[in-house]
Amino acid sequence: MDGGAAESAAESARVEGSITSPPRPAQLPPPPAHFTGREDVRDRLLQILDPEHSVRLTHPEDPAHPDCGLTARASAGASARASARAFMAPGFGATTIAGVPGLTTGGTADRAAAGVNSGRANGDTRGAGCGGRPFGGDPVTGLPRVAVISGMAGVGKSALALHVAHGLRERFTDGQLYVNLHGATPGMTPLTAGQALAALLRDLGAEPRRIPEHPDAAAALLRSMLAPTRTLMVLDDAAHAAQVRPLLPWRTGCAVIVTSRSPLTALDGADRFPLAPLTDEDSAALLRAVSGRRDGLDGGHPLVELTGRLPLALRVVAARLAARHALTPDVLAGQLAATEGRLHHLEYDDLSVRRSLAVAHDALRASEREADRDAAFALCRIGARDLPAYGAALVARLTSTDERRAEAALDRLVDVALLEETAYGRYAPHDLVRDFAREIAGAAECVVAAATAAVSTAAVGAGAGPGVGAGLAATGAAPGGEAVAVRGGEFAAGSGGDGPAFPGGHGGAVPLGHDAVVAERALRWYAGVAARSLEAILEPGLDREDRGRPTPSQPAGHAADVAATPPFRSGREAFAWGDTELANVVALAERHAHGSPYFPLLARLLNPYVQRSGRVAELEVLQRAALAAARLLGDEAAEAYALGDLGGLHFMTGRVGEALTLNDEALAIWSRLGVRSCQRRALNNRGMLLESLGRHTESGEALLQSLEFSRELGDPHMEAITYSHLGNLYEHTDPRVAIDHHKRSLAIGDAVQDVIIRHSAHCNIGYAHLTLGEPAAAVPHFEESLRILGGHGDWHGESQTRLGLVRALRGVGQWERATRECDLLRCRADRRADRYTGGLARHQAGLLLRERGDAEAAYREWTSALEGLEDTDSPVTGELRELLARQTAR
Repeated sequence: MDGGAAESAAESARVEGSITSPPRPAQLPPPPAHFTGREDVRDRLLQILDPEHSVRLTHPEDPAHPDCGLTARASAGASARASARAFMAPGFGATTIAGVPGLTTGGTADRAAAGVNSGRANGDTRGAGCGGRPFGGDPVTGLPRVAVISGMAGVGKSALALHVAHGLRERFTDGQLYVNLHGATPGMTPLTAGQALAALLRDLGAEPRRIPEHPDAAAALLRSMLAPTRTLMVLDDAAHAAQVRPLLPWRTGCAVIVTSRSPLTALDGADRFPLAPLTDEDSAALLRAVSGRRDGLDGGHPLVELTGRLPLALRVVAARLAARHALTPDVLAGQLAATEGRLHHLEYDDLSVRRSLAVAHDALRASEREADRDAAFALCRIGARDLPAYGAALVARLTSTDERRAEAALDRLVDVALLEETAYGRYAPHDLVRDFAREIAGAAECVVAAATAAVSTAAVGAGAGPGVGAGLAATGAAPGGEAVAVRGGEFAAGSGGDGPAFPGGHGGAVPLGHDAVVAERALRWYAGVAARSLEAILEPGLDREDRGRPTPSQPAGHAADVAATPPFRSGREAFAWGDTELANVVALAERHAHGSPYFPLLARLLNPYVQRSGRVAELEVLQRAALAAARLLGDEAAEAYALGDLGGLHFMTGRVGEALTLNDEALAIWSRLGVRSCQRRALNNRGMLLESLGRHTESGEALLQSLEFSRELGDPHMEAITYSHLGNLYEHTDPRVAIDHHKRSLAIGDAVQDVIIRHSAHCNIGYAHLTLGEPAAAVPHFEESLRILGGHGDWHGESQTRLGLVRALRGVGQWERATRECDLLRCRADRRADRYTGGLARHQAGLLLRERGDAEAAYREWTSALEGLEDTDSPVTGELRELLARQTAR
């Protein structure tokens, strides 16, 4: 033992010896006044803190509880978070810690708030009580029982801690200690460990003048004084683990409850309880209990959504309702919904959601640590461009840094509960944090930093900018370009191959404001990664060249952006990236596509992924936005792309007449611009659409012209597609000739090793056999089509193949398997919000039910199918009306 440590130990021994009869401290603030549940979290806490006894705390619904009948219990059928309930301590005043002037034990957001969840914000309760020591501490090492309750500002951490602590008073017979560490208290500096130790020692009876000045000696004295006791300690609002460690006892007779916005994962041996906002019903119960209002405040009331189910916000709203009897919940909800400054309405007396959130951001901004300052700026950029979720690669681009620093910044925002990691590497803020981020995005320091970032990006020139795509593991969209027709063909809208760029248009960009600058940076990054996705999906050839060729409005820096973005390792990674980022791209389309030169480019590059994934709702948003932006920019080539891709959407959803109109508009532009490869593609699509509409002569003319262009261009891929369309056309007159054309397409597909051509050819041969009345011959072709397709991702091709397989299996009497395939198709269509394919699947399901003798169930399926197909050009609608009429007549 060195001299300093020996001196500290001796000093603590002297002080310990001077304490003859330590008091039994009872420093807990009042318990929460309103408690409406939270049984699962509470019971886990009790099991950890006092494993030898089962303590049941009364509930408002219990006859023994003084507030019986004032709150409602969530129904058994509520969501996965229904077991998480609220409690509130509206009167948590500030009580002075004994002997420490100016240090208070109340007044923070959490003690004014309520509500706990045993899991993360997504309702997962598995994390509660996990991740630390086994329940009941470690009897071998003698460590104390420590529970860390964590969560965002105002989620009810302190309320839960105090509720449980009061319930355990009789079990900890030597007293209860409480200290507010002020880790995130508005207007207050966090206590040092030395200040907290001094306060605790005074509460235990140590004379102030005899308390060691050295923190190690004070900590040793505290441990010695607590060693022979059964004492419960509540360490409220901790800033970090280093603030807590010196305060912990070291015997199993004691227990500690710590609250913090951080889970304090550096605190070894603790059991952790991350809390989330309340369920709808628990939120409503809290509103009723605190406001005294009983009528109309149920889980579906708008106030529940508008407060983000955050107990502090609910407390503020309830206080306003209690104070003004003329103010109705509906009127207050209207005030919250009618303004972008929602946080302004979430302040009352000393309660403020904004101030509670600002504490963490201000501390990050003032910190000397790079990660903290990066985190503060990242929250500004998140507010400037509010998206559903964020990853490190995108945040790196928005903040002009690299992915390592961006990831560290995001982790810090999670640590201080300003973000939640909703999935690995994906982050999202609570709704009220979003409002706060939008407010600070306009602050002077954020605007200046944004301008600096914009200048630094401009200085990079045509390059992608610092940190773009650095270390990117998975990027891109899905297979793009054209694909072979499957029962009419996958609609393909392409671009020209006649030169380095498309003619026409004048380009130019709309001047950008602060938030638009951030959106433009996001669009630029997405466009660069989407370009890489095409490379991962499409083999080299005209298809890939066409979609990647510049149009007049395309920004000059795009090629450098692509070059700075690492390529994908596989098409599967490209699909995964698209699945992750599509919601963000749609959000950008809805808010910032207008006039941006990046958006028509992004939509063109991303369209193959969206189309093949079957995301029809998203596809319509993207392509309509791209069309509007292209027209505003005066870029005819970009306009033609959007028209063709929008036509593809209409074809996929059964609106063939509208698809033909859009395609013909695109064809007219390509003809005027003289882009032969795009004329060829539009002619091919025109022939496919005309065949679907029964205009067979016109269809043949268009397809033969497309075939001639394909041969001129030396494009076997497109030649195979046209043979496929011709086969579908000839099926109406001679199915055997149709099969020959499909076999020619298949031979080309085998030669060039094209999965989509081969899969489509087998699918179309199967349909030709169905037309011939040969379902047994059709089955193996449909099966082979699905086998070839595998996981390549082509929803239109897969859905049409499964539909044909259902028909073939029904034709050979394999009803059980046909039903399974039909159910699978319907499920996948519903998951994509594809009402057209879902309607076709339900039509087949009804036929299967009728053949089994269940007429009522068949009628229900056909009714549902007709609803899905009502606004389409599908001939199935006529058959459905006849089936329903015959069924009704019976």
